[in-house]
Amino acid sequence: MSVEQYMQDLGRAARAASRQVAAASTAQRNAALLATCAALDESRAELAAANAEDLARGRERGLEAALLDRLELTPATIDAMLTGLRQVAELADPVGSISDVNTMPSGIRVGRMRVPLGVIGIIYESRPNVTVEAASLCLKSGNATILRGGSEALASNAAIAACITRGLESAGLPAAAVQVVATADRAAVGALITMPEFVDVIVPRGGKGLIERISRDARVPVIKHLDGVCHVYIDAGADHAMALEIAVNAKTQRYGTCNTMETLLVAAAEADGLLPQLAAAFAGKGVELRGCERSRELLPAITAATEQDWHEEYLAPVLALRVVADLDAAIGHINHYGSQHTDSIVTRDHGNAMRFLREVDSSSVMVNASTRFADGFEYGLGAEIGISTDKLHARGPVGLEGLTSRKYVVFGEGQVRR
Repeated sequence: MSVEQYMQDLGRAARAASRQVAAASTAQRNAALLATCAALDESRAELAAANAEDLARGRERGLEAALLDRLELTPATIDAMLTGLRQVAELADPVGSISDVNTMPSGIRVGRMRVPLGVIGIIYESRPNVTVEAASLCLKSGNATILRGGSEALASNAAIAACITRGLESAGLPAAAVQVVATADRAAVGALITMPEFVDVIVPRGGKGLIERISRDARVPVIKHLDGVCHVYIDAGADHAMALEIAVNAKTQRYGTCNTMETLLVAAAEADGLLPQLAAAFAGKGVELRGCERSRELLPAITAATEQDWHEEYLAPVLALRVVADLDAAIGHINHYGSQHTDSIVTRDHGNAMRFLREVDSSSVMVNASTRFADGFEYGLGAEIGISTDKLHARGPVGLEGLTSRKYVVFGEGQVRR
């Protein structure tokens, strides 16, 4: 069988299964999640053996240590997968909820109901635990899903998929509700993203190259973000202690995440007093500063920033630093160089805070808080499938509601239009 035919078969089965999952009760979907949890717990030895196979193959292929680390399924990783499944089972089910009901002059009542998207294709790299995270969120929100993990995790994902199948079948749901692509052939990705008759949306989770390719070639809508060029702007009159704590946390709490600050903007009025403190704090964390001309006048030891630095997502202990004239200049810089992910202002001025919220064109905009809070769990979504910087359908962290859409529903009592 060709890869194209194999993917068509997966898509056809997923489409049929999506209707059954959408019609299933919340209790039935939760039962499948908890049964999957039990199956994974019972299959720890099989999971470990499959993962050891992937790790051995990865070492033979010369995978970097960081990739091998993400690939490994430790007992703690499996415990976290089980906890995640239980947490998703406890989340409120958005499917079927009706809101915004209004009575029209004709007497009809018009509202909006949350419904699943249908079939979600998810393409990801390295971490096999994403298989469980993605499957659980799609299932809870009433969707079927086709999961295409990285070739380096093929055996691990197959072992996890077997547990998910057991969980689905024990709850009376079709096994095709969650299907893991069983081939490492890259043509499978090309097929998955060009099957609009079977797949309703694609969610890529991985490096910029993967996401660019999928965005360029997909014939199916894509929920994604490309870069996390996040900013913190310290406003004139800001509390220095607060500004220092937020800036250091936004950059150094974790370096490799998409919501980590990559550029720090400081109002000119605060530069003389604040930049030496910031430089000392970042030096203590081992962060390299790359500064504009004005910042280098105050901190002559730091590296000169280039034009590329304002565009850069470092994902490393490197930070671009720029002194800006005022709020207008800060907003202009962010809207020009930012990636519409997450940006924050530190200020005492309510008017400036509200202007920042209105005028910065990003999926998450914050006042007096670290950019590291841009996360589904921290936002109370319970979990997230990813973060979207698009403007249609879903924006920001995408949780259960982001995996649904709304349709109009109308209640009448025999009305006809005159």
